[in-house]
Amino acid sequence: MGEYASSDAAAALARAQELGSTVREGGKWYVRYQVIYGLAAGLLVLAIGLLEPPYGVAAGVGIWCATMAGLSVYEMRQSVARLGFGRRRNAMIGAWGLLHGAVLVPGLIWFQGVAAWWMVGAAVVALPGLIGGYLEARR
Repeated sequence: MGEYASSDAAAALARAQELGSTVREGGKWYVRYQVIYGLAAGLLVLAIGLLEPPYGVAAGVGIWCATMAGLSVYEMRQSVARLGFGRRRNAMIGAWGLLHGAVLVPGLIWFQGVAAWWMVGAAVVALPGLIGGYLEARR
């Protein structure tokens, strides 16, 4: 009886290791997701801040909507997500929203056309996605 239990335990351990490897490999898509999200967030801010109204808003929102639609389809097609994926994604989006507002509101009120504000702001708004992608790649 001990021989069967030992082989069952070894098989279960091998299966667990195989599944862990599958999740690690299959979860790499989220690095790309976050980096693309961060870059699109930065482009949105640059377009709104540096292009003449209403073209900047139209271009920025167009790029943003196309990117979000593409990322949504990409996310839905993935077969694996790591434990805590939803929590990390929601934290990234929450941080992006706060930073986006913190750059956009003063920028539209006091810094219209000031390239330095919008370039630094775009980099700041891109940080949640870029840092998230970096941290996910290290997992």
